[in-house]
Order: sequence, then structure tokens, then C-alpha cells
Amino acid sequence: MTTLRGWGTADATGRPRRIGVLFSAIWLVFLAEPLRAGWQERDTWQGWAGIAATVLFAATYVMAFAWVRGRQLRLGAARQPQAAAVLALLVALAAVMCLAVGEPGLATTVYLTVTAVMLLPSRVALAAVLALAGVTLLLGVVVPGWQGQPSLLLSIFLAAFAMWGVSQLIRRNIDLSLAREENARLAVEEERNRVARDLHDILGHSLTVITVKAELAGRLMEVDPDRARAEVADLERLSRDALVDVRRAVEGYRELTLPGELARARAALGAAEIDADLPTSTDMVPGDLRELFAWGVREGVTNVIRHSAATRCTVRLTPDSVEVLDNGRGPRDAELMERSGNGLRGLCERAAAVGATLMTRTVEPQGFSMQIIAAAAA
Repeated sequence: MTTLRGWGTADATGRPRRIGVLFSAIWLVFLAEPLRAGWQERDTWQGWAGIAATVLFAATYVMAFAWVRGRQLRLGAARQPQAAAVLALLVALAAVMCLAVGEPGLATTVYLTVTAVMLLPSRVALAAVLALAGVTLLLGVVVPGWQGQPSLLLSIFLAAFAMWGVSQLIRRNIDLSLAREENARLAVEEERNRVARDLHDILGHSLTVITVKAELAGRLMEVDPDRARAEVADLERLSRDALVDVRRAVEGYRELTLPGELARARAALGAAEIDADLPTSTDMVPGDLRELFAWGVREGVTNVIRHSAATRCTVRLTPDSVEVLDNGRGPRDAELMERSGNGLRGLCERAAAVGATLMTRTVEPQGFSMQIIAAAAA
């Protein structure tokens, strides 16, 4: 629920503050004339009817002001059926005042103008204001004894213009508040996507390696206990590393390095019994591309281990590209990754953020290639 603050009209719950209601009540001083006229005729029922209608009109106006301001601050608009009912009640009370006390009852037209502009859409409000001005002018001409009040016509138009400006300002501030809330929501959503993407990339790689090493340790348990124990020790280390990576991802501290990912890739491919052809140096890669290429190596090698059934994996580095190439199942591998998609989708987003391009292709006679190409090379 949207609330507008800083205008002195809404509290922490979004309800109009008392000062806003008091501000509207100040202008009721202009109803003193019809009230005085009714008091002068207090010996007749018309006088008391005028007094009662004036008091009810004032109370209804203040409540209408508070209601419409509250709805605008919270929801940005008033419900049309309720708005029409409130305005109709005010018009009826104004008619009673005019019938009871005469021409002083026309003071209500300014309040009706303000209420119409507050409650009605702009075009409808304009028509209502013109109708009020026309009725005021007509009554001054056709009713015997009424003098007509040019200053009242001016007051009607000035009040309409002033209230329209205030209403537009309130609506602009409501729009601004809505935009801020939407920006905050999008920021939260983006952060959630980042955490989800990072957890997928980090845990996907780490759990894949842990699974491969656990299977290898199980096979070696009987035939080579020493190597099996070494693999189990690696499992413990990898689990601890994965926990640290997850904490860093959640906290937003991602210290991913290209040499570190190449070292991890070598260990993971070795555990999966896949021949690894990896570069020994990363010096040629610019600093602004190293993190992206590190993510590319991590995602590419993870997919090779998971999906490809390959016996060889090659990582090629140039100053403006990284490629992970395998001799696995080829097209079927592509279909598998297209269906799972989360890792490649996240990597594609990372690449797009720095102006790079992610490309995948099958390799003849068999194999699959995933390549990231920087903008300058593309």
C-alpha cells in the first residue's frame, strides 16, 4: 500500500494527519455569512433549516476532504460511486441553504468547486465547475432580490485552478512514491536473481565435483584404500570450500579468479577421469574480463563433467575470448543444456552486462563448444 509522506498530511499508517483536516476547516470561515443569515431568521423554520444545513454542509465538506485526501495518499484515486454520493449530498445541502437563507447560500459554490475537483476526473470536474459558475450567474439574474456576485464567479474559477494544481501535485508525488517502490522491488528481485544465479553456479560446480569424487572413492575403497582416503580428504576440503563460496555469494563478496578456476577445473576433470588441456597462463586476459572468463570456465567445465560423457576437455584463452571444448555427445549435449538452461542463462546475463557474447555450437565429428567473445572481438 502506497503512502505519501513529507507533506504534513499523512502519518506513518498512511492516514491524513489532523493538520490536513484543520487546514480544510480554516476555509469554513466563508460559511459565516449563510450561518449569520440563518441566525437572523431564527424565529422561522427557514432560519433553523438554514443553520442546520450550513452546519451539516461544513461537517460533510471536512469529512469529504479528509476522505478523499486519505484515499489519494493511500491509493491514488477516489471510488467514483462514493465520490458521486458525497458530491450529491453537498449539492443537496447547498440547495437547502439557498432556499432557506437566500443568496448567502451561494457561498457553498466555492466549496462545491473544490470538492468536485478533488473527487472527479479532470474533464468531468471542469464541466462541473462551468455548471456551478453558470448556475451562480443564472440565479443572480432570474431570482428576484438577488444582486449577483461577480466576485463569487472569480472565486469559483480561482478555487478550481488552485485545487487542480494541488491535486496534480499530490498525484505526481504519488506517482513518484509508486516509482520508488517499484525500483525497490526490482532491486530486491535483481538481488534474489543474483543470489540464485551465483548459488547455481557455485553449488552446481562444487556438488558435481563432490559427486564425482565420492563415486571414485567408492570404487577405490576395496582396490586402493590409500587413494580412496585421499579422495575422501578431498571431499572434505571441497565441502568446506563450497560452504565458503556459498557464504560469499550470499553476502555479495565474490572473489572469483581465473587462475583459481583453471586450477579447480584441472582437479575436477582429473577426478572425472577426463583428459584436461588447460592453459598455464592467464596473463594475456585483460583485468575487466577475468571474472567473466572465470565464470565461463566454471560453467563450461561443470557442464562437460555433468552432461558430455567426454574423454577430453580443452580450455582455450585469448585476450578477448575463452572457449571450453569437449569431444562428448555433441547435439544431445546441447539439448540437455538447453533444457536445464539456468547456468548458461546466468552466464549469458553476465556476458551481456559487459558487452560480451556467449556462443555455443556442436563440433564435428563430435563434441561441443561453449565460447565467450568480448565486444571488441565480436
